[in-house]
Amino acid sequence: MFGMGFTEIVLILIVAVIALGPDKLPTAAIEIAKFFKKFKTGIEEAKSTINSELNIAEIQNIKNEAQEFQSNIHQITNTNINDLTGLDDDILSNLEDTLKPKKKAKFSYDSSKQEDYSMYNNKEA
Repeated sequence: MFGMGFTEIVLILIVAVIALGPDKLPTAAIEIAKFFKKFKTGIEEAKSTINSELNIAEIQNIKNEAQEFQSNIHQITNTNINDLTGLDDDILSNLEDTLKPKKKAKFSYDSSKQEDYSMYNNKEA
C-alpha cells in the first residue's frame, strides 16, 4: 500500500498510539478510513467522468466523420446522376432511330445504263 512495507506501517501505528493515546486512537482510525474511502470514491468518479467525456468526444469525432462521408457520397451520386441524365436523352434518341421503320430500297433495272461487260466474258483459248 502506497509503496510502504510492513515495518513502515508498524512504525506509523506506534507513533499514532503515542501521539493520540489509546482512547482517541479508535475514533482517529475510523476518521482516517472514512477519509481514504471518500478520497478513493472521488478519484473513481473523476476517472469515470474523464472516460465518459473522452468517449463523448470520440463519438462526436466519429459522428463528424460519418457526416462528412455521407456528404461526399451525396455529392458523388448527384454528379453521377447528372451525368446519367444526359445519357438518357442520347440513349432514347438512339433507340428511336433504331426502332423507326426503315424505308425499303427501291431497285429499278434500267437496261440503257447497262455497261458492256462482254469483254470480260470472252474466253480466248
